[in-house]
Amino acid sequence: MKLKFPVLWKSGFSPKGFLFVFLMSIFVFSAPAFTESQTQQSKQDSASDSAVRFSVPTLSDSVTAKEVHETGSETQVDTTGSAANPDTVSNETASARTKPAEEHKFGHYRNDIKRGERFFRGLLPQNINHQACVSCHNLKPTDTLNWNPSAIAIAEKYLNKDFASFKSVVMNPGVGMMAKVHQGFEFEDGDVKAIKVYLDDLAISGPTPLKPSINHLLLFIFLGLLITWALLELIFFRKIKYRFIPVLVLLIAFGFQLKMLVEEGIKLGRSEGYAPDQPIKFSHKVHAGENGIDCKYCHHTVEQSKSAGIPAMNLCMNCHVLIREGTNSGKFEISKIINAVETKDPVEWVRLHNLPDHVFFSHAIHVGVAKLDCQKCHGQVEEMDVMEQHADLSMGWCVNCHRDTEVQFTENGYYETFEKMHEEMGIDDLKKVTAEDVGANDCMRCHY
Repeated sequence: MKLKFPVLWKSGFSPKGFLFVFLMSIFVFSAPAFTESQTQQSKQDSASDSAVRFSVPTLSDSVTAKEVHETGSETQVDTTGSAANPDTVSNETASARTKPAEEHKFGHYRNDIKRGERFFRGLLPQNINHQACVSCHNLKPTDTLNWNPSAIAIAEKYLNKDFASFKSVVMNPGVGMMAKVHQGFEFEDGDVKAIKVYLDDLAISGPTPLKPSINHLLLFIFLGLLITWALLELIFFRKIKYRFIPVLVLLIAFGFQLKMLVEEGIKLGRSEGYAPDQPIKFSHKVHAGENGIDCKYCHHTVEQSKSAGIPAMNLCMNCHVLIREGTNSGKFEISKIINAVETKDPVEWVRLHNLPDHVFFSHAIHVGVAKLDCQKCHGQVEEMDVMEQHADLSMGWCVNCHRDTEVQFTENGYYETFEKMHEEMGIDDLKKVTAEDVGANDCMRCHY
């Protein structure tokens, strides 16, 4: 292949060599990221295996342990209380129990956990005639609110409770929605024990982490390859008759790459639409919408404080001292409130709106002084089952809001010192006053 530039040719430049170096550089830079993700996954798998292997048998009555005597002989110890009836557990787990003591010592056997997972997912028994556990109790986060407790929530609640307590809840839930759903359950004791084993392991090892998506990275690399090909074609190869084709490919690929860089750069520090799972499934739609509770009843410091405040559990008990079962969630979620009050353990809510440290914001100014409604910044909260961040909270969003929002200027003690503006409004020289007019967009108002 002849080159059009003899200087580059004489200097030893080779287009094939350049392309090879470029591809190798992509491999070198992407390999550490791939290796790191594989290492993290390996650590997670290792941690899961360790949690299963060394889980303490006293965590569940369904655990079968092996006790090694000082003489070195091994004696089978059944902590389920079913030693007199060995047929209560399926024969599938019998082979697992014959394993040496050094394998999965003091822990659930892997076969027991897998069997319990199959029961939970509805894969067993084969002639199942009722809903599977996973159809109500999700294993992964969902976009919409699932009023039923998640699998991990159930696992954590019953981790330190005995098998009898777990069985009574599953097989004899009492009254309400749960009793209606669980009606017709046909599980033997061994099957319920297997489910308990699986949930115990889930509580110890935690849910399976979601793998990060690399689609954008692959697309970015592909566009980079297109740009490289277009440049090589324009400068060296010159095989395509119509020169506008590589030029068009270059412009389109570069434009998409630039668009991706700008969008990802803007997203840094912003989390519009962020809706994390909370420790208690609290619905603003139920409380603020259907029941008409005023926002300021729960967030009672919003007019005087920088922060709107998170209500204490004792405030929740003003209503839930009588209301112990929800229409949608039953007793499970409300029991978390009661437990927090009785044990004095604080509920660790996940923060939703989080501004950078160099930004000052006060609810007292916006709600107490400006008399803004909560929906102005937080959206239609009374329609949200799952609370999410409505706006991106960017600087541009705040500045535009200050320019457009009219403040309650008259009959407001906070603005009494603006005498000149009051005089102008008195003679109709000033029709309205926006937040920008009273200095809301001054840099030192938010950054000092």
